[in-house]
Amino acid sequence: MTYKVTIQGDDRGFEAGPGEALLDAALRAGVELPYGCRNGACGSCKVRVVAGEVTYPGGTPAALPPAERAQGLALACRAVPASDLVIEVPRPAGDAASPKVVPARVDALELLAPDVMRLWLVLPETVRVPYRAGQYLNVVLPDGRRRAFSIANAPHSDERIELHIRYVPGGDFTSHVFRGLKVKDLLRIELPLGRFGLREDSALPALLVAGGTGFAPLKAMLEHAFHVGLRRPLRLYWGARSRAGLYLADLPERWAAEHPHFSFTPVLSDPLPADGWRGRTGLVTDAVVEDHPDLSGFEVYVAGPPAMVDAAAKLFPVHRLPPERLYSDAFEFARDGARGG
Repeated sequence: MTYKVTIQGDDRGFEAGPGEALLDAALRAGVELPYGCRNGACGSCKVRVVAGEVTYPGGTPAALPPAERAQGLALACRAVPASDLVIEVPRPAGDAASPKVVPARVDALELLAPDVMRLWLVLPETVRVPYRAGQYLNVVLPDGRRRAFSIANAPHSDERIELHIRYVPGGDFTSHVFRGLKVKDLLRIELPLGRFGLREDSALPALLVAGGTGFAPLKAMLEHAFHVGLRRPLRLYWGARSRAGLYLADLPERWAAEHPHFSFTPVLSDPLPADGWRGRTGLVTDAVVEDHPDLSGFEVYVAGPPAMVDAAAKLFPVHRLPPERLYSDAFEFARDGARGG
């Protein structure tokens, strides 16, 4: 059965076929909804169901806590209409602009690790697209497919846009970044996207937990926090398999020396003998609860692979973290060039 979907406050609408997810139906009809990983992990595609019902054939995704579902929120990439719907699509908050597709020139490429490339992009002089620290962009491929990457620098820090791109074996786009992309090449990007970001109206201490290139959005958020003078306690946990995965570890180490309210804890799950590692080992999420067995007085921001984000979503509430104070941004690496910091 086909169901009609109406967007509140908008003259656009579309129809969803049997078993078709909201996001797939919208994109098929040429209606743009916000999205990121498209697998229910990142939460970027949340909409509010004003009228009607949706189901989740594969089970409710981890990125949609029960409290948010009770408020009518739904993940468009996984939610399947069970009736005609009226949905509300969140609009950008604060000073962030509506997403735009713009050209960007490659200004610099820097290999940070064997599988991590730092890419600097420059927009045309006449183009300004405000964004918030923690948001991401899509690289729009020639065939219209999109590959999402977190913006790794705060808006104030550089006229350029910084991305940390992890190589995905077999991925067309990431293979091009590592083997063919050159300075002065042009890309098309869509930005800003996403709602991840530090809550500036809170005075609670914040734990920021990164896995791999999940460091990228947290880096931008911390740069912004230092720039605007936030004095709340901030502690970064960064997990990687081996020392090479902590590809910019000297940066948070410098922040810790410069800012008394900030601390940094690197954690390696499988250090190599050549690493000579004497720091913390194991899972980064376990390190967090070892240091903070009672999380009831914290906010926690998690960015990285879906397995890590899912582990945090299950573990941290057991240690008394209120679900509404867990903010996450999950990166999916399984498909060609999919979400990466």
